[in-house]
Amino acid sequence: MRTVLGLLGAALLSTSAVATPITVTAVSSKPGAALPMHIGGRVERTPDGYRRQWPGTYFETNFRGSGILLKIGDGDVILRVTVDASSPTTLFKPKPGLYRVTGLADGRHAIRVDVASESQAAPTVFGGFYAAPGTRPLPTPARARQIEFIGDSHTVGYGNVSAQRDCTEAEVWATTDTSQAMPALAARRYGADYQVNAISGRGIVRNYNGMAADTLPVAYPFTLFDKATRYVDPAWHPRLFVIALGTNDFTTPLHPGEPWTTREALHADYEQRYVDFVKRLRARDPDAHVVLWATDMAGGEIAAEVGKVAARLKAEGQRNIAFVPVTGLAFTGCHSHPSTADDARITTALSGYIDAHPEMWAHR
Repeated sequence: MRTVLGLLGAALLSTSAVATPITVTAVSSKPGAALPMHIGGRVERTPDGYRRQWPGTYFETNFRGSGILLKIGDGDVILRVTVDASSPTTLFKPKPGLYRVTGLADGRHAIRVDVASESQAAPTVFGGFYAAPGTRPLPTPARARQIEFIGDSHTVGYGNVSAQRDCTEAEVWATTDTSQAMPALAARRYGADYQVNAISGRGIVRNYNGMAADTLPVAYPFTLFDKATRYVDPAWHPRLFVIALGTNDFTTPLHPGEPWTTREALHADYEQRYVDFVKRLRARDPDAHVVLWATDMAGGEIAAEVGKVAARLKAEGQRNIAFVPVTGLAFTGCHSHPSTADDARITTALSGYIDAHPEMWAHR
């Protein structure tokens, strides 16, 4: 993978591929017809394209030809562009505009653009794929399986490609790659479409160090973080929810002025709100499986509380609920977060439950 710090005018980006290296070049020509596109993640249609803010969004199309164009809109973003079996080409804060992908043999190709970076501060826009001369559209990708991942920084992939734990804010942003985090690994393992509905620093009832911001369940129902539009997609009915929330609720001490005067009060509120949140998800998709997972951080407090939530859900009649404790992580990413190697370990831990329940994929 090659990372380029910024794009100036018609700066050229290239990467090695299994067959022929591809190039992604900023161009000033007019695009051809818009190509049909498959989108993973929550988006809002705008005149300029597709506005998105939840992490892990991806855009795909298939085509026949030797080149294709893609349009990038406003917002600071890191994109990973993959064609067929090529290694991803990374666009670091690309300027808005039109980009041509070339270096391909004339034939059938699949292109995918993954959003690698987190976008808490503001949404970004992807403008779509467009035909180059001689390009013809092919049917877009279609997958029968759907998985939804809900969580905090451990699900986002916060600083997961960093070579050090001590990171500045800018370094965290630059080394966060959701496309290499656990959700992408797990979805690829099971051939599934996926959503990553996670925000770093957020919890079930309490954010990191008592930070004032929407908790994850408060932000969850909406397409963007401004909470202007509720997310609705009749085609999105995941067979599996994978949830990890609690790290931010419990890894810091309570402060004067917070709603909970004791740890026990925090535990009680957390357990009830988490149970309620899962029940709301199950009301929408009653046959889906739900896996709650937790690390052994905070002296085991997180895992103990998540285990209690899973037990309460089962006791109250909820089916297909599992708790998966994850241990043995190295936490070598930024600020002692999981690395990509840890992401692989988490995926392996989760796969034990998924592989044991193949029936989850049998219903739609």
